[in-house]
Amino acid sequence: MSTLLELASPHIARLHAYTPGLQPTEAGWIKLNTNESGYPPSPKVAESIRRELGDDGSSLRLYPNPSSAPLRSAIAAYHGHGLKAENVLVGNGSDDVLNVLVRCFGGAHVDTGFTFPSYSLYPVLVGIQDGRSRTIEFDRTMRLPVAAIARSSAGAFFLTSPNAPTGVAFSNEDLESVLNAFAGILVVDEAYAPFAEQNAVALLQRFPRLIVVRTLSKAHALAGIRVGYALADPEAIELLDRVRDSYNVSRLSQVAAIAALEDVSYYNGLIGRTKATRDFYRRKWSEQWGWFAYDSATNFIFVEPRTTTGRFGPDVAHALYSFLSGKRILVRAFPNHPLTAPFLRISVGRDDEMVVVDKALLEWQHSAP
Repeated sequence: MSTLLELASPHIARLHAYTPGLQPTEAGWIKLNTNESGYPPSPKVAESIRRELGDDGSSLRLYPNPSSAPLRSAIAAYHGHGLKAENVLVGNGSDDVLNVLVRCFGGAHVDTGFTFPSYSLYPVLVGIQDGRSRTIEFDRTMRLPVAAIARSSAGAFFLTSPNAPTGVAFSNEDLESVLNAFAGILVVDEAYAPFAEQNAVALLQRFPRLIVVRTLSKAHALAGIRVGYALADPEAIELLDRVRDSYNVSRLSQVAAIAALEDVSYYNGLIGRTKATRDFYRRKWSEQWGWFAYDSATNFIFVEPRTTTGRFGPDVAHALYSFLSGKRILVRAFPNHPLTAPFLRISVGRDDEMVVVDKALLEWQHSAP
């Protein structure tokens, strides 16, 4: 008798699944490892969900709008720049949108490219489609390797901007250079764009091979709702719709997302507060202890810790990670590459959480050899 592994498609049998950040099940943790918002979503989100449910929840017996049409219109209006509903595709989180993009533009017949470091889900999605990955590595400067991307054999190239895990943003000028030189589809994954000074949405009108991906999980505090979307030329959206799962976004997610997008003033305040906290602690740790951190355009800080004796590197980062875990503070480590191994990624939490983190870092400084 064949085993289940032997019966699986050969490329699935070789596949390693994406590893998400730790999700503690008990209370008492300060969770700063998955870049969730430290603050709740707009009160209008909960109101919209209650309205949709009604008194008895009977609306849940009905399928949602299959294309998320009202939400597509709301997203287009939110971004402006002449976008219309036909420029929008909605998914069950941006991971779903990225999966649809790889289904459409990837596969065994074509290379799919991305930089390193970037979102570690990309190679998993390519592997699911039995595709070929082509990776272009950053150096420590994190300058965008425009020429290398232009020479890439990829039919589609995924670029996280601002980058994860470093937090570095790439200018529209740099993105235009890539678009003018690269012959394939450029997917700019803008999960953290609301925290940055620039974004690529304004480039869509001039570059039909550009696809911008967004999520409501980070800046809009809706990670549990699972809504993401793509902005692109209508021809690209029509192709993506061919391979999109039907009814892929729930009724409650659709109305919650619309409510969030409409409460612009609430989220402007939340984003501004997060950016101020981010910049304060990045500057404090640099000036007080000499820690290097990339200039972040996100809701996290990618920092290279040092001991009081000046030691730094993967062992130091691992020691601090373990120390913080012992204090029930979760951050994220990336130990599998020389560029990222000396760093820790610390999500920006609420101000009270960041005070606890700062005190724990000071305690570690006094105890580290």
